[in-house]
Amino acid sequence: QVRLVSSGGGLVQAGGSLRLSCAASGRTFSTNAMGWYRQAPGKEREFVAAIRWSGENTYYADSVKARFTISRDNAKNTVYLQKNSLKPEDTDVYYCNSGAWRGSYYPGIYWGQGTQVTVSS
Repeated sequence: QVRLVSSGGGLVQAGGSLRLSCAASGRTFSTNAMGWYRQAPGKEREFVAAIRWSGENTYYADSVKARFTISRDNAKNTVYLQKNSLKPEDTDVYYCNSGAWRGSYYPGIYWGQGTQVTVSS
């Protein structure tokens, strides 16, 4: 089993920045990548970014590619999502996920608890 604990959400003004963290514990060796997703009320969860634990590959949704950066600290088993130039439409609950990299990112069954990001205009 993999346990994911996310943090770093909050309220920020448009144009501001936030960094989300996701700390993984448990059988983290069973997966080789981590991803971030976001979900607005009444909508499906959508992919944001992913990274291999080896750091060799990163993958972004087109809507965030120039503004968000995913990174990892293997020593801490933690993945980060640096979000810059935030827009009101980035307001969502953000979830981290432990999954697999096989040419692209495949989400696994383990999810973090979600962290709310609210961007005011």
